Amino acid sequence: MQVVALVNKAAGLVKTEGRASFNEFRKPGSEWFNGNTYLFVYDMKGNVLFNAAFPKREGMNIAGDKDANGKLFQDEILKTAETKGSGWISYVFPKPGQTQPSQKWTYVRRITVDGVPGLIGAGFYLE
Repeated sequence: MQVVALVNKAAGLVKTEGRASFNEFRKPGSEWFNGNTYLFVYDMKGNVLFNAAFPKREGMNIAGDKDANGKLFQDEILKTAETKGSGWISYVFPKPGQTQPSQKWTYVRRITVDGVPGLIGAGFYLE
């Protein structure tokens, strides 16, 4: 799956370059941010360290956030990375530039960002 390969490749870049890699991840039209597929990085406390499509979320804590259906999807993302190391999560979330939620599948992987435990993820929308 392309998303898994993208996340794994990005995790390697974060391992070698740390937060400096975020500048590359932010470029629209790049392999990192193409259409509705983009990278995001959280620390394990739920603080948004990076979000290519929704930069206003950076610095926010997303722990406890629910999707439009009431699912605690952010907690599930954090738990998946913490307990399994990596995995898939399904939820509804707006596409970049939209407000109406769409069905989304996200793959996350536990990483360390400049010595801080965290996760990196990317996903795709079904429609």
